[in-house]
Amino acid sequence: MSGPAEPYGREGLPLDQARQRLLTALPSGLHRGEETLPLADCLGRVNCSIVKATAAVPGFRASIMDGYALGQDHQPQVGDQWSLKGRSAAGSPFPGALKPGEAIRILTGAPLPPGADWVLPQEMVEASPEAITLARDASSSPWIRAADEECRSGDSLLPAGVRLGAADLGRLAGCGVATLKVRPKPRIGLLVSGDELIPPGEPRPEGAIWESNSTLLEAMLEQLGYSIQHKRVAPDQPEALRHALRDLSTLCDVVVTTGGVSAGDSDWIRPLVAELGEVNFWKLFLKPGRPFAFGWIGDHVPFFGLPGNPVAAAITALQLLWPALQRLEGQQTPEFFPRIQVELGDRYQRRPGRPELARARLEITNEGRICARIDGSQASSRIGSLQGADLLLEIPAEAGPLEAGSQLWAQMLRRSLF
Repeated sequence: MSGPAEPYGREGLPLDQARQRLLTALPSGLHRGEETLPLADCLGRVNCSIVKATAAVPGFRASIMDGYALGQDHQPQVGDQWSLKGRSAAGSPFPGALKPGEAIRILTGAPLPPGADWVLPQEMVEASPEAITLARDASSSPWIRAADEECRSGDSLLPAGVRLGAADLGRLAGCGVATLKVRPKPRIGLLVSGDELIPPGEPRPEGAIWESNSTLLEAMLEQLGYSIQHKRVAPDQPEALRHALRDLSTLCDVVVTTGGVSAGDSDWIRPLVAELGEVNFWKLFLKPGRPFAFGWIGDHVPFFGLPGNPVAAAITALQLLWPALQRLEGQQTPEFFPRIQVELGDRYQRRPGRPELARARLEITNEGRICARIDGSQASSRIGSLQGADLLLEIPAEAGPLEAGSQLWAQMLRRSLF
């Protein structure tokens, strides 16, 4: 087998084009059926279909305040009086109806009886055991929650293809939903290649390095809601790599490799994927992460070739693998990190060339400005540049040295709670 050729352009694809190209090529959702799970087990999963309300919620008119429900539908005036007929509490409604001139004691969330169309907050009235009198001007608000405030019967509570958050689950539970049909998560196979790799903890011979990419990627993907089902570490030998690629493609929905996708004498991954399937594109116009590849093993198993340097592998996984996994899980709109404008805290030395995603820490100055701090080397082999990073600074290709105070766009490595 001859060494790898160089059939692609020198610069590679811009990141946005690469992302659009692979998302367009990938199917939305895997063809492995669906799971029905209790609502409590659905956090972070993608729902299969539209969820509709089967009833109005809360289903009855309720008081928004602790106070008194009145047998009238118009704003009361100071000095008006009503005779007290009983009490309504959450779960223990008043059993009758109210007539004009009558009232009941009512608590927050309690049902209003028929005839009651106004609530007075308790601090506005003078009360005796038999009657109440309005002592202060009443608000123009009736303080009543509508019977269909949350939803009406038949309303759509959730579209298809949504990743379920805490608020989604809370609303569904409040609307009586107990189970959901969700999409299967992609089964991920990881192949780490390199003659120089040895497991952490073993004695390190001269020229060898401890293998860290699998640990880094497994932990990062786990935080994003995905897990690696099968992992292989193989030397840079065509037959061993071919066997590993074939094996993973039969066991998994997605094959991810790290290392071996560049153009060196020992970089066999790309030609092997081309032999077993197709390389759709290779090389990004990006720093770090130029040697990234996307394609297929066989007719239908997506392949993502990450760079061998650990930081480059992590960055390209965030920018390209993560949205791809979301699409394969059936999420209609992949999630991306929010972008904000920040001020560079210190001078950053660089030369024009490729657009760069620099790792930085978010700080808020005493004046309230959003500031980015870059600590130490940004080399793609230095995992320390990822520690504590909560920003990826988007530095344009044409930018040279950047002075403190420069304004840049940045991706915030934070995720929403709800």
